[in-house]
Amino acid sequence: MGVSALGAAGEAGRPTPPNYVRVMVVDDSAMIRGILARWLEDDKSIRVVTTAHNGVEAVRQAQHQRYDVIVLDIEMPEMDGLTALPLLLAAQPGVQILMASTLTLRNADISLKALGLGAADYIPKPQSTGIITNGIDFRRELLDKVRAMGQVARRKRGEPPVDLETRAPEGQPAPASRAAAKPPAGKTVRAQPSKSRPSVLAIGASTGGPQALFGLLSSLPKPFRLPILITQHMPPTFTKILAEHIQRQTGFQAAEAIDGEPIRAGRVYIAPGGLHMRVAGNASQPVISIDDDPPVNFCRPAVDPLFNSAAQVYSSACLAVVLTGMGHDGRDGAAEVVAHGGTVIAQDENSSVVWGMPGAVTQAGLASFVLPLSKMGLTIGTLMEGRCP
Repeated sequence: MGVSALGAAGEAGRPTPPNYVRVMVVDDSAMIRGILARWLEDDKSIRVVTTAHNGVEAVRQAQHQRYDVIVLDIEMPEMDGLTALPLLLAAQPGVQILMASTLTLRNADISLKALGLGAADYIPKPQSTGIITNGIDFRRELLDKVRAMGQVARRKRGEPPVDLETRAPEGQPAPASRAAAKPPAGKTVRAQPSKSRPSVLAIGASTGGPQALFGLLSSLPKPFRLPILITQHMPPTFTKILAEHIQRQTGFQAAEAIDGEPIRAGRVYIAPGGLHMRVAGNASQPVISIDDDPPVNFCRPAVDPLFNSAAQVYSSACLAVVLTGMGHDGRDGAAEVVAHGGTVIAQDENSSVVWGMPGAVTQAGLASFVLPLSKMGLTIGTLMEGRCP
């Protein structure tokens, strides 16, 4: 085990972590491994310590080397990603595992199952032939997620964060544009909660969002008398599978939203991957609006369009929740909710996979409540009763 992996000996003989995110890339395609490793090392804050061609080799490497992030393919010979996942987590306490898979219904389903087994997040990768020609968005998302997840791994281990100095790909904005850097410390102002009972629950989430959604929706009071509108940063295919998992795990009637359909109490509407979801109509007859407008905050679907439109239709009766995720999507929409007299709840740092989105809302003074996931259901139930928690 060399100095490059564990760092030089520091105070009291303890190794000093190197000032970069330590990564292992696991994929059965030598071409894909090479491309991912090169892209990652284009960022000065990332070092690809090892690559592996299947789960067996990855587990063997994890027993001898320290990693912050493992990019793990799903379909591999000898041992696939889903089988290797629990073994890697056992060998590397605190490591963050990013599942990588092509866009198929089967792989989307496996990716969401992997989150339930302890993976931190997933990333849908283009087919081998398209990763070179059509991989710009994938490349940016890969860098953003690895950087953010590397910081999470180091925090969990009590290690200092990496200095995020990036070298952006030629012609592209620096990954820092969506990086989930921790918002500046300091006392923050809390927004006043609405005096109106909520008529809608709008939720925004990104990295770590699926598991947070399962936990939040399962904790809501039953029967639940509000419509639930969810924007989770996901591509097409994945949102259909997410809706199926939500319905199976929480008992809510859930589906991808359809343009023009009425919004009804007790149902869960998921923004379709690759499209924005908004609220149209009026408070007495609200309907879903779906569009393919340009990405917002590099995302489509994005949280801001949902929050903005929900605030305009429901006014002070809009209750918005910002869950774990990178970047600051949802912050401007939360400002619109507060401006219309609504209430915003943000997930706290300790229960978030990445405290980017909820942290941005909190630091902007837009959240009335900053709560662990375990307390959100009770608080939402109290607000629905017209009481202030």
